[in-house]
Amino acid sequence: MDRNTLLGEFLRSRRARITPRQAGLSDDGGHRRVPGLRREEIAHLAGVSVDYYIRLERGRRLNVSETVLDAISRALRLDPVERAHLFQLAKPGPGRTRRATTRPQPVRPGLRDLLRILDHTPALVLGRRLDVLASNRMARALLTDFEALPHRERNLVRFMFCDETARSLYTHWDTHAHDIVASLRRDAGRHPHDPLLAELVGELSIADEDFRGWWADQNVYRHTHGTKHFHHPVVGPLTLNYESLTLPADPDQRLSVYTAEAGTGSEEALRLLDAWIRRPEAQEVQGGS
Repeated sequence: MDRNTLLGEFLRSRRARITPRQAGLSDDGGHRRVPGLRREEIAHLAGVSVDYYIRLERGRRLNVSETVLDAISRALRLDPVERAHLFQLAKPGPGRTRRATTRPQPVRPGLRDLLRILDHTPALVLGRRLDVLASNRMARALLTDFEALPHRERNLVRFMFCDETARSLYTHWDTHAHDIVASLRRDAGRHPHDPLLAELVGELSIADEDFRGWWADQNVYRHTHGTKHFHHPVVGPLTLNYESLTLPADPDQRLSVYTAEAGTGSEEALRLLDAWIRRPEAQEVQGGS
């Protein structure tokens, strides 16, 4: 992957989804050979020359100004996350491409202490490619024991598509899996030369038809907060809210914390999950005393 290719693919995908009616243009009586708008129509709406836009869509970044990118964003009707993704792809790259490291991202000791303090609710630290860099006991009990896996397999995307338990764990698996692919696509725009990301995308594109189709859609998504529905094999259904906080010291890491609304069955289910994971420890202590 490189920014030139990603830029062209993204622009074409966003152009294809806009109907002439949405753009206030004639639809030619419905006789269009391709979906969406033509290149010249986007160029007209953005106020740039057709040749300039064609070169841009072919992946020639041309050191585009923010003014032009703003105009193209409006013409393509991009949302804030898509707009930021476009700016990321279009920014000038380094003169010499530096190969990204394949070593696991380090997690500060203070963050691990924070996960330990948040011991009664699921919490984990995510890095590039949605790698699970650290997790507390409740997160491992809710999802899976990432820390028991080899480093290269500690990944939320791989868990979602390669672990059969994920499809039964997430009540709305399709929705959550689609969002995770879109989040990975956003990460690709920020780190186009990441070899582990390219390896992950290639592996999942071959292994899973859903992933392959959603990756080709070019959608981007940023996890900040929301609600997820689970059906846990031990405690049953849970509706959990999550907050995903980007860490100021490292924008490539974020802390995700899951909580249940007070007074709900989900809050009680989290208590039961907490008690369930503590029971073996209590038995070991009693047996050794």
